[in-house]
Amino acid sequence: MHGLINGALQGFLCATYGHELWRKVMDELDTGFESFEPMFHYDDALTHALIDTSAKNLGKPRDVLLEDFGTYLVANPRSERVRRLLRFGGVDYADFLHSLDDLPGRARLAVPDLNLPQLELHEHGENGFSLSCTSPNLGFGHVILGVLRALADDYGALAFLEHLGRSGDCDTLSIQLLDSGFSEGREFSLAQKVTEHV
Repeated sequence: MHGLINGALQGFLCATYGHELWRKVMDELDTGFESFEPMFHYDDALTHALIDTSAKNLGKPRDVLLEDFGTYLVANPRSERVRRLLRFGGVDYADFLHSLDDLPGRARLAVPDLNLPQLELHEHGENGFSLSCTSPNLGFGHVILGVLRALADDYGALAFLEHLGRSGDCDTLSIQLLDSGFSEGREFSLAQKVTEHV
């Protein structure tokens, strides 16, 4: 697993549940290090153990924790770069959904060795969609579900989303876009803001 993903998990767990939980999880995993390097690669088994151990310590189902992680990737100010990558895909939520097929390629433009799940959107009527999320790594579908929920809020859209299950390496998500202009979305500009430090 790419260190960027493990590092993002670390940021999520520390920001949401505190550094004490993080230290406890890392002690239990007995990795010999305290944090993940963003440009390293780690064994997938270590990432899964990190998720399982965190969920156990929190008393949360693994899938719920992963969905919360997906939400964090969009909603937390520390993840603004991820939000920008996602929002670059469209001016409204429907446009964003139609851009999902290209998301792994856009991510590789920024980080060439980052392998995200293969995404394929299918339309079912005017406002109904399903999303196929293919990855050998169990759990990515729930992360994507959290991302989609958070982006609906970000765009101000009202959407009903559901994880329909996993078959082989593919998770299927259901998306019903109920109102694309339900509320005012979060401010977003393609031009990145520059903050001056005095």
